[in-house]
Amino acid sequence: MVHPPQNPALAAALTVAASAFAAGTTLLAKALGTDALGPPLHALQISHGRFLFAFIAIFSAALIMRPAFTRPSWGWHLGRSTLGWLGVTMMFAAAAFIPLSDATAISFLNPVFGMLFAIPFLGERIGPWRWGSTAIALIGAFVLMRPGAGALQIGALIAVASALFLGAEVIFIKLLSGKETPFQILLVNNALGLVISSIATVIVWQSPTSAQWLALAGIGILMASAQTCFVNAMRMADASFVAPFFYCALAFAAFYDAAVFHVLPDKISIAGATLILASAGILAWRETRNR
Repeated sequence: MVHPPQNPALAAALTVAASAFAAGTTLLAKALGTDALGPPLHALQISHGRFLFAFIAIFSAALIMRPAFTRPSWGWHLGRSTLGWLGVTMMFAAAAFIPLSDATAISFLNPVFGMLFAIPFLGERIGPWRWGSTAIALIGAFVLMRPGAGALQIGALIAVASALFLGAEVIFIKLLSGKETPFQILLVNNALGLVISSIATVIVWQSPTSAQWLALAGIGILMASAQTCFVNAMRMADASFVAPFFYCALAFAAFYDAAVFHVLPDKISIAGATLILASAGILAWRETRNR
């Protein structure tokens, strides 16, 4: 059993970096799922590209670094990879139906699901400060969902399902992080994800344009970077502590929308993002003070 040192501050920083990379993948997925780069690609094909290029990047690093491997926990890996593939595919699909900021806001409710799953499955204790900060983040997410303004359409429902699957995936990541090295977890996950997505994409495959191939490669590289940061963060702090920091992806998504699609966040977006980021700040301050 591997027992890495606990470092909540570094875990928080790594999770924020992971959220920036993950938001970038959603931005590229939106471009691929619409006509921005050519004929729209199906979400199954986009997630296949994500696993394909992420696996190439991680496998290439393995050939260079030649890290030591132990016997994988195949059951946990398969559960994690299946949940991750479902969550990512649904997130990419949602981004094509609703605005990027709304899709990200709804989908990244997964930290709430991750925290709730951590109670029965990991036996983690959730104190009042964590409950309070999570409640603030949840309120911020609902503000961004714009209830009553037409946001809760099919795309929003797909994003909620994505959040549920990604939240459940967090539990498998935490279980694996105590038994195997981050590099091995990433390599096995992307290998299994590539197999699953390759089978699924056969029925919807179409030849991507050159620009779409570049975007698919970008998704894979960004997701591999996000996974590297997140898996290491999970080794340094409790899942219930790490998960809420992934809400920062909302702020990054709003920035990407403005920079690429020239969509400026309105007052509702700013209010919701402020609440979510404030909740993460409160949690980090409290955890640091306790330690």
